Amino acid sequence: MRATAPGRPAPPWILGVDIFGALNLIGSLLKWLGLVFVFPTALALGYGEPVWPFVASGVITWAFGAGLEAVTTGKERVGAREGYLVVALIWLLVAVFGALPYLFAESQLSNPVDAFFESMSGFSTTAATVLTDVEALSRSMAMWRQFTAWIGGLGIIVLFLAVLPRLNVAGRQALFRTEAPGPELGLEATIRETARRFVTLYLGITALEIAVLSVLGWTGLDDRMTFYNAVGHSFATVATAGFSTEARSIEPFAAPTQWAIVFFMILAGTNFALLFTGIVRRRLGAFRRDEEFRVYLVVLAVACVIVVVELWNADVLSGGAAVRHGVFNTVSMLTTTGFASSDFNEWTSLTALVLFGAVMVSASAGSTSGSIKLVRHVAIFKMLRREVRQTVHPELVAPLRVSGAVLDEDTLRAIIVFLFLYVGVCVAGAVAILLDSSLQGVHLTAFQSLADSVSLLGGAGPGLGFAGPMGSFEPFSDLSKLVLAAEMYLGRLEIVPVLVLFAASYWRA
Repeated sequence: MRATAPGRPAPPWILGVDIFGALNLIGSLLKWLGLVFVFPTALALGYGEPVWPFVASGVITWAFGAGLEAVTTGKERVGAREGYLVVALIWLLVAVFGALPYLFAESQLSNPVDAFFESMSGFSTTAATVLTDVEALSRSMAMWRQFTAWIGGLGIIVLFLAVLPRLNVAGRQALFRTEAPGPELGLEATIRETARRFVTLYLGITALEIAVLSVLGWTGLDDRMTFYNAVGHSFATVATAGFSTEARSIEPFAAPTQWAIVFFMILAGTNFALLFTGIVRRRLGAFRRDEEFRVYLVVLAVACVIVVVELWNADVLSGGAAVRHGVFNTVSMLTTTGFASSDFNEWTSLTALVLFGAVMVSASAGSTSGSIKLVRHVAIFKMLRREVRQTVHPELVAPLRVSGAVLDEDTLRAIIVFLFLYVGVCVAGAVAILLDSSLQGVHLTAFQSLADSVSLLGGAGPGLGFAGPMGSFEPFSDLSKLVLAAEMYLGRLEIVPVLVLFAASYWRA
């Protein structure tokens, strides 16, 4: 049993974990989540659509959170150990309560598994869908779908850290390390200040993209780009979550819109700490010095060239269309955004290999992108190179550095463990949905199942076959959808914080 500070009452530890304190914090966070339903409620009022699904969802969410907070105590005691439990549970509950409007008012998502899948896809910024007719959604419901992705990209815990500073230092650090995308956000400041900078930058990029896309519509360069579409697609872009208000994603929009979105996808896939330093603080040399950013640009360029050349050689597309669609879809998949300007499901095997390989590579740590993150690949490459050198020169002592910073052996070990876990979960998910689909009579090839698993665990969204960029995951059975939803959940939390809860040592006093 953990020791208690002198003069303080003993907290209600259960098996070495302050469960009541964790639940008390979760209840407090859920109360704040109830407020996000105000946005779709206002939209529904403005468009003359039913408001009750959002009002009821907000009230239920707030009431559950308030009730949980009322019957428990101790959120101020939450420390590093409880932080894992809080993050793991809050993300499940966010998806559950976020599914309520779908269940209440959307006939396509009347199945609770479908509603949960769609909600988890939004909050995890994956943007896989089980909808078969996106354009049949009401305008408020469609924007709620976009908004869940935007909230997910911002990061529920980062947002709440900015407004709930009452956690003790250990608790704040545990939650921030668990929730912050990538191995490390990298801003040298207090956690609250870091969260504030992240939120400010996130809001700024969103506002800038809304303005750019709106101008394209107002000037007639893209008649289809209304202010509504500009807001919805900006929400999804900055979150690297490719939900669209259109049935065929970005395909219906004009070329200038597609190129603008390419720019913002690249921006969203860049480390936000680097963006803050380079743009807000005007230290442009930081981009040149950052090793991960340099690799990011090189990988983007190489992948785009391979896809464009293959489209030309295979006579799939030609001229400027091949360049535009090849670049757009490559950037989309590498940043795990998941938008599509063309149905790459109909392209060649080589392009499919490059696009889904790009998902595994992913963009920068500290961005809203999912998957493994480039910095881990850089570290592993340098580790392998060092091992080869030390094989030839056993006496060589060579600290491993990334962007000038030395990575200690604990960090390297954690990267290797994460990589093995990630690949293991990805393969297990692919095998599970392949077996289930075979039993259910759903046509799915081995490569398609692997592509679907790679995409959902990596937070990209589109798969292959019927789950391609212009398709839907609806044909999967409920069991397969739950497996894929679990992959989205694990991918968003980077696996380890969830697996920790299944370790006996975690619960041991």
